[in-house]
Amino acid sequence: MEPQFGLKTAEKLIVREETRKFGIRDKLGYLFGDFGNDFFFILVSSFLMVYYTDIFGMSAALVGGLFLIARLWDAVADVAWGRFIDTRKSGKQGKFRPWVLRMSFPLVATGVLMFIHLPGMSTGFYEAYAFVTYILWGTFYSTVNIPYGSMASVITNDPVERTSLSTFRTLGASLAGLIINVAGPLIIFVDNQANANRFLLAAVIFGILSLSCYMACYRLSVERIVDPDVQGDKANLAKTLKGLIRNKPLVVILAASLSFMICFMLVGAVNVYLFKNVFHSAAALSLVGFLQAATVFVAMPLVKPLVSKFGKKETASAGILLAAAVYAVMYAMPGLSVQAFIALLAVAMFGYAFFNLVIWAFVTDVIDYHEFLTGLREDGTIYSIYSFARKVGQAIAGGLGGFAIAAVGYDAKLNVQSPATLHGIYTLSTLVPAVILSAIFLIVAFLYPLNKTRTLQLAADLKKKKEALQK
Repeated sequence: MEPQFGLKTAEKLIVREETRKFGIRDKLGYLFGDFGNDFFFILVSSFLMVYYTDIFGMSAALVGGLFLIARLWDAVADVAWGRFIDTRKSGKQGKFRPWVLRMSFPLVATGVLMFIHLPGMSTGFYEAYAFVTYILWGTFYSTVNIPYGSMASVITNDPVERTSLSTFRTLGASLAGLIINVAGPLIIFVDNQANANRFLLAAVIFGILSLSCYMACYRLSVERIVDPDVQGDKANLAKTLKGLIRNKPLVVILAASLSFMICFMLVGAVNVYLFKNVFHSAAALSLVGFLQAATVFVAMPLVKPLVSKFGKKETASAGILLAAAVYAVMYAMPGLSVQAFIALLAVAMFGYAFFNLVIWAFVTDVIDYHEFLTGLREDGTIYSIYSFARKVGQAIAGGLGGFAIAAVGYDAKLNVQSPATLHGIYTLSTLVPAVILSAIFLIVAFLYPLNKTRTLQLAADLKKKKEALQK
């Protein structure tokens, strides 16, 4: 039997008529939100492990354990904060924007604290300091990222414009990645070695930029959609959970996103060791960072026509398959020069850029399907569930990254690593992503049910039922 649409949904939503019309200011504001998020997120995901191993002197295995524990805690914090936000009343400035602004200050402060190195302290002190500051930073990140991610649903109720917000969000993340991955290695490494003072300098610079972006997000974007009833269906957790379990598109996209996060958080952590120790060129990471952003810019104008012709599912799965094939080729050619490796890596990044560009549209479809099943428009909760899966992926990847680097025999005290260790690092950077990306392709291509035809039908059904309510 077809799921019955909840008739209360359209009745509860109110559009603030007195606000200015949706436009480029809102898109830029939403862009700045992820711009601010990723200044620290990318700095942490790309360089924090090498900071802990090479400056704090922590073992790679212990760092992996820290990342695992912290990300699992963050996953729980995401869901708790998402439910909390969904039960808050919307104020004059909206429901989500005020939290983005007020929580950005402790977020940036704890981010800077992570990179403070007090010389001459014991190893135990550094380990304890790392645990406390990193877990605090991750908790505050949840308090900013969950309301930010939920904002798209209340900035506009036009599904086409929500897609444009997703595109601008990806653009913001790519710009942050471009700056950090290009400028970061040039700032934090001195003579191919991690430098404590330079790490702190980078944290302060990126922290100031991050705060500026959050303020721009707050000032430029406007929440127009208000749900005045936050105690009725919103409080029905059992109904929500039942809908989540029945939501096959959500389950599948969670599995795909979790796997994707595991893959590229792992690759991001290992690549520092790959270029620093295998290719003896930490500076080459700047070029990789530039190309990663460039491939997104090249793929971006191709997404809309490809999705219009083939569908989101088909476009994303094809890009993932291309990336998996290229990584497999790189693993089969271990003698590549750094230039040839980067050239092939750029092709792989171009392939999975399509998945990154389409993923937020997948999430929108999943939220629509949840509304179709339950009658509840719970953007904060659904987004937090999605973020939960990503955090679990980060937890697994963080743990695997440390354990894997330790398993291949990496020793920060050695200037030159053993041939076996170098081969192990190369394998982690090529074969592992080839296998994981192949699994993601199978998940998206054969298990995700919302192909182009079904997605269009879902949108039409929801529109028809909402129009019927308004008559």
